Amino acid sequence: MANTVELSLEGMTCASCATRIEKKLNKVEGVTATVNYATETATVLATPGIELETLLAAVEGAGYRAHLKNPEATEKPANYVWQLLLALVLGVPVIALSMTHFWHPPHWTTFILATPVVFIAAWPIHRATINAGRHGSASMDSLISLGVFASYFWSLAVLLGQPGEGYLEVAVGVTIFILLGRYLEARAKSHAGDALRALLNLGAKEVVVLKDGEEVTLPISALQSGDLFVVRPGEKIATDGIVVEGASAIDASLLTGESLPVDVTIGSQVAGATINMSGRLVVRATAIGADTELGRIATLVTDAQTGKSPVQRLADRISAVFVPVVVVIAIGTYVSWLALDFSQSEAIRAAVSVLVIACPCALGLATPTALLVGTGRGAQLGVLIRGPQILESTRRIDTIALDKTGTLTSGKMSVHHVTIEGDESRVLQLVASLENSSEHPLGRSIVTYSKNQGLSTLAVSDFNSTPGQGVSGVVDGAIVLAGSIEAILHSVLELSKPLEVAVDRARKAGHSAVVAAINGKAVAVFDIGDEPKPTSAAALRELERLGLEAWLISGDSQAAAVETAALVGIPASNVLGGVRPEGKVDAIKSLQAKGLVVAMVGDGVNDAAALSQADLGLAMGTGTDAAIEAADITLVRADLWAVADSIRLSRRTLRVIKGNLFWAFGYNVVGIPIAASGLLNPLYAGGAMAFSSIFVVTNSLRLKSFRSASPIK
Repeated sequence: MANTVELSLEGMTCASCATRIEKKLNKVEGVTATVNYATETATVLATPGIELETLLAAVEGAGYRAHLKNPEATEKPANYVWQLLLALVLGVPVIALSMTHFWHPPHWTTFILATPVVFIAAWPIHRATINAGRHGSASMDSLISLGVFASYFWSLAVLLGQPGEGYLEVAVGVTIFILLGRYLEARAKSHAGDALRALLNLGAKEVVVLKDGEEVTLPISALQSGDLFVVRPGEKIATDGIVVEGASAIDASLLTGESLPVDVTIGSQVAGATINMSGRLVVRATAIGADTELGRIATLVTDAQTGKSPVQRLADRISAVFVPVVVVIAIGTYVSWLALDFSQSEAIRAAVSVLVIACPCALGLATPTALLVGTGRGAQLGVLIRGPQILESTRRIDTIALDKTGTLTSGKMSVHHVTIEGDESRVLQLVASLENSSEHPLGRSIVTYSKNQGLSTLAVSDFNSTPGQGVSGVVDGAIVLAGSIEAILHSVLELSKPLEVAVDRARKAGHSAVVAAINGKAVAVFDIGDEPKPTSAAALRELERLGLEAWLISGDSQAAAVETAALVGIPASNVLGGVRPEGKVDAIKSLQAKGLVVAMVGDGVNDAAALSQADLGLAMGTGTDAAIEAADITLVRADLWAVADSIRLSRRTLRVIKGNLFWAFGYNVVGIPIAASGLLNPLYAGGAMAFSSIFVVTNSLRLKSFRSASPIK
């Protein structure tokens, strides 16, 4: 099994650098590598036995530096601050003086000021050019160095008596623009990863562990799986675990995007990085580090950000051959101008413009920066997109298939209808008091219903529970029975017509009917079933607005599925009930055979195969590991609005990527011919080149403003 190694890279200045490193790593036998220019990292899949030193040597062999990535450390890329300041202090006077009539052609004063800019401030550019040349390749820096040196040495020749016009202002101006562009690009790229860094910083730094009954404060790294730890009100839960003592409400909004607090008690599972809002809790740790929910989220997001879409791979191939092609075009421009009887000075000016305007950086940044921001923002909202190829699927889907239990519905039993003969409050109180001694989900739903009516529970004696049948006992002097109709009819001769109708209605709806009797007489029928989540109906309307037709595919009975579909607005014609796991796969295939592009939303083991079969699989994060593993998108919060949010975010990210690539390709397609024709001053070409990369990154940063459309904030 291959090992995954994350490397931090140093010295990259453009997309062609990333492509060169990627090629060098992939030449190592047993290695598959992906290099991300935006994050300055390499993700390497290496067969066992390949040493880290081998990988580092491969990177160094390409002319760059690398080290093992430390997930705890914050990488600080070069920001070119002092070089930029030097270039501004000495270069701006050169530009200003060169624009005056008296000091043009160049004067020795401007030459002296320009020299430190060209050789010292621009040294990072020249160093990258030298490194690339030593390894038989070229990069964007090669183009800049050629342009700067051509302008500088031609100006020196003019100073020494060569007839023509000097371009010292071009040499320093291009340097200033390049350094300014890289400084702004570095700042913008650092903001692109804000969302993921914020996510990784959510975890607690310390934990209070119970050791032999004593509370001991330890760093989070000392926590072991199985340890008991204390969480006081207002504190972060240190790691994933199970509550063994106490009750409270948990704020999980930072982790899942869900604004409503979640009640927890003994036996409840809690996730690390969530906040304890009220009571004191004692939690047994069940997972630590990368195995926690927060760790899995970070892994999914990182994996998504290091992937490449087909269009990005095309951009990488173009970047790999871009620099040599531009050099050929520049030489051709120079020769053509001379052949057309233009002066050598004018030919150099046009050739330098071609060298400077060309910029493969924007191509390399177009996809990864948008992915970096989009997937990071998605993680903050509880939407985890596995990779860039998923974005294309979200654009094409026109049909969405939904599981019922846990997806459309809460998966918790609640009372839908109550039919009572006699004193309603008295009957409800007696039955709820009896069920209060039971742990059965149906009985608990009756207790909850009674409490919502403002009724208290009474003491129970002679309580008896028969599995699969029901419960009995004495409440306030009355003999009370509650259970299935079959069990009750053993003790009660008959049901009245209204109660029979109520039982029949519950069964047709696919619900459970709990019948209650008092002192030998049937007096009530409780219609109990799973209910839709509060946001399901509105979320389905949003999905419809996005152009998706909804289908309900459920393992529950057809009647239960149709009942639920009616409550959320799915027509009965789009409902398939009583479907086994293999039947769900067949149902997806049937829809696809009609030419539909299908997304599937589910949360259980029985949904895993269908999630894989669908064109796009979305798994509720509260579901099973099998479902999450099979899905393309994981929804951390169990809310159908997260489905709509994931579709909207994916489509918007894809639009930003396409906009970036359109700009990056279009910029070069239009800019190079204009430069070759002599219509573009090299100084302006340098500014345009720097702007192109900044534009792509800042355009991607707009995704940080994406908001959930959910009415529950």
